[in-house]
Order: sequence, then C-alpha cells, then structure tokens
Amino acid sequence: LKPVLLKSSGQGAFGSCLVAVQTMATRAAPSKLSAMPFLTDKNNPIGYIVQGAYEFGKDSQRLVQRCTKPDAKEFKKIAVACAVGFAIMGFIGYTVKLVFIPINNIIVGGS
Repeated sequence: LKPVLLKSSGQGAFGSCLVAVQTMATRAAPSKLSAMPFLTDKNNPIGYIVQGAYEFGKDSQRLVQRCTKPDAKEFKKIAVACAVGFAIMGFIGYTVKLVFIPINNIIVGGS
C-alpha cells in the first residue's frame, strides 16, 4: 500500500498528516531484528514491546517526512480560530466570575 496524500486548500494544516497516519496504521513495519527471534515474536512480552516501539518509530519517521508546513493562508486561519477561542473562553470566565462574586458575598457576608 502506498499512502495517498490529499492536498487541497480546504483540508487544513494537518490534513496531509492525518491521511498519512491512516494509511500507515493499516500496514505493519517489516522487522530487521531477526538475530534474536524472541524480539520479533509479538506473543512474547519483550517482543511485543520491541516490535511496538519499532513500528512506532518507523511510523513517526514517515509521518514527519510527509507533513508539510502550513502556508500563510492556513496559518492565518489557525491563528484566527485560536484567537476567537481564547476570546470566547475569556468572556465565559469573566461572566462566571462577575455572576458569582455577588452570590459569594451574599452567602459569606450575610452573617
């Protein structure tokens, strides 16, 4: 299987990476640890850990090679989305604080 990257402007900054990850997850990395067969046997606990780490390393290497930097338009879109998210969360926090200060004063200062 060869990974097919879908590159379009509407995909977002990490769209090409996600397609690469989905394709990589479907295939197993070939083992080069044939010197000690228990390291390549996934039924053996040590082999399970070694093979998992090896496959993770290979998949991570492929992912980093396939990912691309976002262009200026994608970067601006991500930055605006983050700024809007921060503003909304700040407004919610301010509103909650504004509402609960008088309530707390009534409860605590009522004696």
